[in-house]
Amino acid sequence: MRLGEAKRARARARRRVLQALYQWQLTGHEPVAIERQFLGDHRLGRMDLEFFSEVFRGVTAQAETLDQAFDAYLDRPARTLDPVELALLRLGSYELRERLDVPYRVCIDQAVELAKSFGAEQSHRYINGVLDRVGQAVPLRRAELDAQRG
Repeated sequence: MRLGEAKRARARARRRVLQALYQWQLTGHEPVAIERQFLGDHRLGRMDLEFFSEVFRGVTAQAETLDQAFDAYLDRPARTLDPVELALLRLGSYELRERLDVPYRVCIDQAVELAKSFGAEQSHRYINGVLDRVGQAVPLRRAELDAQRG
């Protein structure tokens, strides 16, 4: 798979992760059942299946820890967030903390693009600001940012 195709496959996987997280948050069903449903029922195209499974499992397993990572940067209690915003903050925080192979800016930009597609009118700005602060709090991400700045 060429680089451009791989990026598109991963972007499609993020979109599906967002949808699966949304379903998990609203239904409370077991993550394994939701993952099975997504892998079996949805037209997956050329989605990065490995990335989808790893990130969805990671986010659902670490939801409390991820919520704590961004809670200090919210202007309201996390329980009052729109479900799409909550899912995006969890997804973005997971990638920033656990997927160091994905560049800092890509983690945030992808979450912002998903917010533009699925979130409320200005939610992309909110997602951008919160995730930027989450990323700066991750020591290895700080080093990545310092290296980019020169």
